[in-house]
Amino acid sequence: MKLSKIYSIEILNKIEKLYYNSFPNNERKPFKLILDKCKQNKMELIAITGDSDEFLGLAITILYEDIVILDYFAISPNYRGKNIGSEALQKIFNLYEDKRLLLEIEDPDVVSENQAERIRRKSFYLKNNMTVMPYKISLFDIQMEVLTYNCFVSFEDYHSVFENVFDKSVSDKVKLI
Repeated sequence: MKLSKIYSIEILNKIEKLYYNSFPNNERKPFKLILDKCKQNKMELIAITGDSDEFLGLAITILYEDIVILDYFAISPNYRGKNIGSEALQKIFNLYEDKRLLLEIEDPDVVSENQAERIRRKSFYLKNNMTVMPYKISLFDIQMEVLTYNCFVSFEDYHSVFENVFDKSVSDKVKLI
């Protein structure tokens, strides 16, 4: 398995399709915004491919100073349940080993129709040695937990990413609960 930031149009199309199929509309950024932020070196779009170059999944990160937010992470449906997600996540940890890496997940304590999925997602990240931060956030009115890998990230540091990578209309919608 390998992570690649350079890819063909074919792989870019697969990334975009998986992105739109894996994340609900209310949690997605416009794909064009992601591409624009990649050109500004404020985000990275990563293709996860197998040893035979088959497309396995995607990772989209936000970068600011020593902080990396794993904003989106998805494995193609045909490859789920085969430990590929854990292996890819370890490679992402290694890729950003000199940074403080974090991600947000929908709070599994909030009653919802996808609560079982939220619980499984949190269990997956905890199994992969991530730690829940001692605060919750409202991210565009969605209650989220913040998980980190081998580090502590305060809410202020977390929020500074949004203040510096996106405009005020975005950072104003990221709040401490």
